[in-house]
Amino acid sequence: MPRTRGHQEGAKAVSECVEECARLGVSCLTLYAFSMENWKRPKTEVAFLMKLLERFLAQEQPHLMKHNILLYTIGRTDELPRGVRAQLARVMAATHENTGLRLCLALNYGGRAEIVDAARKIAMQVKDGSILPEEINENIFRQSLYADANGEPFPDPDLVIRTAGEMRLSNFLLWQASYAELYITETCWPEFRAEHLRAAVAEYGRRDRKFGGLKGSRGVCNQSSDRVVVDNPVSGGDAH
Repeated sequence: MPRTRGHQEGAKAVSECVEECARLGVSCLTLYAFSMENWKRPKTEVAFLMKLLERFLAQEQPHLMKHNILLYTIGRTDELPRGVRAQLARVMAATHENTGLRLCLALNYGGRAEIVDAARKIAMQVKDGSILPEEINENIFRQSLYADANGEPFPDPDLVIRTAGEMRLSNFLLWQASYAELYITETCWPEFRAEHLRAAVAEYGRRDRKFGGLKGSRGVCNQSSDRVVVDNPVSGGDAH
C-alpha cells in the first residue's frame, strides 16, 4: 500500500489514543507529529502530511471540546504552511479554557533545536543585563525551553513510548526525557490502538523509579504516571 495510507491510519491511532489518555486520567500527552528532519521526505509526501494535519485538526475540534482537552504545540511552528498555522490557531483558541488532558503536538520539532533556541534566549538575557552568567542554572535553562499553552515550562515526561521496535529517541525531548521510562513496542504506529497504550501504562506501573536514589526513598520517584509522549504519530515515525 502507498505510504499515505499509513499516515491516514496513523491519524486514526491519534484519535483513539487521545481519547484513551483522557479516559485514563493522563494529564499530558505529547505526540511527535512532525520532526524537523521530516522535511527531507519527498515533497509530495510532506504536502500530503500537511493537508492531513489541517483536516485532522478541523475534524478533531468537536472531540477535543467534548472531552475537555486543551491543545497546544511545541516546535518552530512559524515555519509550517499558512493553512496549518491558521487551523492550529483556531483549535488552540477554542480549547484554551479546557481543563482536562493537555494535548501537545510537537510540530517542526527537534530536541537539539529546542536546546539551541533556549541557549539563544538566555544569551539575549545576559546581553541585555537581565541575568548574570553565574546565575544560569538548570531551573533557568528549563524556563527557557518551549512552554505549554499557559506559558509554563513543558512538563518532563514520565513515559516515552517508541513504536516499530526502534531503540532511539530520534532527537525528541532530549532535555526533558532525561529520567523518562522508555517503552519499546514492535507495533507500528498505524496499528497502535488503545490496548497498546494500556499495555505501555501497565508496564510503566511495574517500574521502580529511583532517580538516582534508593528504592522506597522519599521524593518524586514514587509518583504515578501522568505524562506520556509518543513518537511520530502523524508522520508514522522515521521507521515507517
